[in-house]
Amino acid sequence: MQQQQRLRIKTTALGGIMLALSVVTLFLASFVPGFELTLYAVSSLYTAVMIMETRVKGGGLFYIASSILALLLVPNKAAVLPYLFFFGLYGIVKFYIEKIRKQPVEIILKLVFFNASIGSGILLFKAAFLGNVHLPEYSNILLVLGAQPLFLLYDYIFTLLIAFYKKRFSKGQ
Repeated sequence: MQQQQRLRIKTTALGGIMLALSVVTLFLASFVPGFELTLYAVSSLYTAVMIMETRVKGGGLFYIASSILALLLVPNKAAVLPYLFFFGLYGIVKFYIEKIRKQPVEIILKLVFFNASIGSGILLFKAAFLGNVHLPEYSNILLVLGAQPLFLLYDYIFTLLIAFYKKRFSKGQ
């Protein structure tokens, strides 16, 4: 019984620390020009840590809590959108996709998720900010095509950081 209580306390403390780091990272991403994508990428690691330490249910609860807190505390709500629609979710999506254990299928599914996220982001941006202004469609195509290798690099670095965390810090896995 005492061991379970210690585990709950440790999990709660870790969740609180990760929540604080997540909100601070997203807050900085809304104010630090030119460094936003790096900060969003860092923010995605917190969900992965929670998954490793508390299973996917804990990671999902963390994502929900961090999204709500970021929306409440970060003044620039538009700066939270990349986290809500991609970076915050990616650790959970990656966890489930990598359970397949077939790398070509995993890469395709990750690219499908990424493209769905970026596509919905472009549509949301157009609807919210451009209204009746029409941009050439090839600009969106070039943006999406150019983003593919960057996403694959992000996923690779994300995988390396997860492996580093597991080797260095994680006691649960």
